Amino acid sequence: MNAANNARNIDDKLSRVRHLILDVDGVLTDGRLYFDNHGNELKTFHTLDGHGIKMLQQSGVAVAIITGRRSALVEKRASDLGITRLIQGREDKYIAFKELFANEPYDMENIAYMGDDYPDLQLMTRVGCPIAVPNAAPPVAERALFTTERSGGRGAVREVCDRIMQAQGTFEAALAPYLATSN
Repeated sequence: MNAANNARNIDDKLSRVRHLILDVDGVLTDGRLYFDNHGNELKTFHTLDGHGIKMLQQSGVAVAIITGRRSALVEKRASDLGITRLIQGREDKYIAFKELFANEPYDMENIAYMGDDYPDLQLMTRVGCPIAVPNAAPPVAERALFTTERSGGRGAVREVCDRIMQAQGTFEAALAPYLATSN
């Protein structure tokens, strides 16, 4: 498939996304684990990702998080971003996904999942729009519809949010409040 046809295929799939599900370590963060001298875990999140998530949710696409580790920091970040669907401490992300959507209908073709490592494959191989970050494990990258240009924890999620809104024709409306001038 040539580049133009591939881009149209990606945009077609993104135009149907109704739910974006994110991994945390390696996607919302750079994947490194930080601990202080007292054993407290530290994580860094990128503000571009956070604002992109908010804009995407306002455009009508729901966002959820499924992560293999447990962290109060992730709970706080999800709350700050208005993400109410959060499952932590679960290695089998497909079962976690089924729990998230147990009480509502869904179409796997309308789900995007963004991951970077082997546990993400359980869900990535089932959704209509699997997305990887550049430093994803090779089997993950090979199964992704596309790979972001930006790395996890460095604006990769924002890149995906913007691209979904562009494919759905909602990006300009989402951007408009920031371009408005007042006298």
